[in-house]
Amino acid sequence: MSAIISEILKNSIAEELEFKKGEKILSINGEKPKDMIDYKFLVCNEEIEIEIERLNGEIEIFEIEKDFEDDLGIVFESAVFDRIKPCTNHCIFCFVDQQPKGLRKSLYIKDDDYRLSYLQGTYITLTNLTDKDRDRIERLHLGPLYVSVHTTNPALRQKMLQNPKAGNIIEDLKWLKKADIPIHAQIVLCPGYNDGKELEKTFKDFEKFKSIIQSIAIVPVGITRFHKNNLKSLTKENALHVIKQVEKFNEKVKKHLAMASDEFFIKADYPIPEKAYYGSFSQLEDGVGALRLLMDDFEKTKKHLPSALKEPKEISFAVSASAVKVMRDVILTLNKIENLNCSMLELENKFFGNNVTVAGLITGNDLIEQAKNKGIKNLVIPSIMLRPYSNDFLDGLTLDEVQKQVGSKIFVIKDIYSTKEFLDIIQKA
Repeated sequence: MSAIISEILKNSIAEELEFKKGEKILSINGEKPKDMIDYKFLVCNEEIEIEIERLNGEIEIFEIEKDFEDDLGIVFESAVFDRIKPCTNHCIFCFVDQQPKGLRKSLYIKDDDYRLSYLQGTYITLTNLTDKDRDRIERLHLGPLYVSVHTTNPALRQKMLQNPKAGNIIEDLKWLKKADIPIHAQIVLCPGYNDGKELEKTFKDFEKFKSIIQSIAIVPVGITRFHKNNLKSLTKENALHVIKQVEKFNEKVKKHLAMASDEFFIKADYPIPEKAYYGSFSQLEDGVGALRLLMDDFEKTKKHLPSALKEPKEISFAVSASAVKVMRDVILTLNKIENLNCSMLELENKFFGNNVTVAGLITGNDLIEQAKNKGIKNLVIPSIMLRPYSNDFLDGLTLDEVQKQVGSKIFVIKDIYSTKEFLDIIQKA
């Protein structure tokens, strides 16, 4: 069990004590923290004793006096210090199982850890919780949790997750309701399995738990060219039917509780809903509401666009299929600026297949193949193409390597939901 330091914040207590990256926190007040939940609880004291293992292997103990709420200013390599709880399901739609060999090791990790759900918003199925886990969730009131429900039909859920424990979903939801633990629910929609009448049943069951459900995200199954379960792709008719089912459910519960992901609206060629549809945008990581944020933000950004540039500039935006329609309007507006010539490089996911349309799953090699020899001077890509806190693409290529092979300068937009960075890029290009 290791709480390994990855960063020390400036002007913090940890910096003052000269803690270093790579050192390990062994105990706080005599207790070994298992995760960030323990850590946050243990440091909320006016006096703490912290045991640390230095880079040279020496063990030191520090007695610290501070204000009760003051943090130490430590960032850890992982939110979990002991072993991550692994996934015990074999979901027919699992994206991890649809990947070929040879990618980064981290891409093959299948976790189902309630602590990561609480701390980082990752989805869990509740199928691997022990009595001890449940007691801790109740005692510390760890919520909201992000729960992959998929269906409330016990037999169908067992079939989709290929786990007999998956059939306990209604009992799990009853437990969460009794413990007053709020959740964000997810449904990965697989045509022919949990859509149509099965989705209606799930919505009907959700009505009984609306006191704890803060949002429901419906996302289409992602199917790569490596999948082996003969899953069906989302069709225009499927997408439109789901959109209408969501609207009907929200009308019945009298609130915007359920949300179809952006891909449904793109597939159905249906208008992107207004901001109110997405509530607090709590399911952005699931691709729910990103296009609306982008559209609304650009409306604000337009007011600050220059009418002309001092000298000619050419900028190309790398865009995945899911964002083409929105980005086309953005580029048309940018091209009204004198001396600015913007274009769009619509990327095809050749590695995973055409059914995968999101930017976050574009590989470095796909970007090279489709951008090379196009005469692109300045290329803009979203940061989600890169591994968090790094310059690495999915296939291990670095930003520098891709930039060199493409032969153009590459700019990375850090906030994919904001167009304000467009202004900076226009100036820097």
